[in-house]
Amino acid sequence: MLKTLPLRQLDRSLAPWRKLPRSRPAAGWLRAVREALGMTTRQVATAVGVSQGAVVDIERTEARGDITLATLQRYAAALGCDLVYALVPRLPLQRTIEAKADQIARLQVARVSQSMALEGQQTSPEYRKREIAALRRKLLDGRRSRLWQ
Repeated sequence: MLKTLPLRQLDRSLAPWRKLPRSRPAAGWLRAVREALGMTTRQVATAVGVSQGAVVDIERTEARGDITLATLQRYAAALGCDLVYALVPRLPLQRTIEAKADQIARLQVARVSQSMALEGQQTSPEYRKREIAALRRKLLDGRRSRLWQ
């Protein structure tokens, strides 16, 4: 399906990222890399073209998670590093979409089943299962944006 091709390609390219640890050094990457290289804050300041105090402030800012990407990229370059930026879905995107469609389908079928039961027209578990599967398929075949309303 052409509709799912970009999704599959993105999932494939993100797969290795899901295997990476999700932690960063307590003092931040800038300080960890600077110290591992044996550089002083004064040396980084010279490379970036800022004061030594600015380097100390930026390291604290990065450790708190408040640094901008542009600033982080500038300092990474001064440390001989590339900034690699990615949003890494916890699950493959296709599974996320399928789970959302399943959730919506189950909720809608449960509502209808409850109304029917109140009217004395309860449906069988097999019927509900078929209805969930059919609605799920319809949701997956439709516009994905409707899953997130």
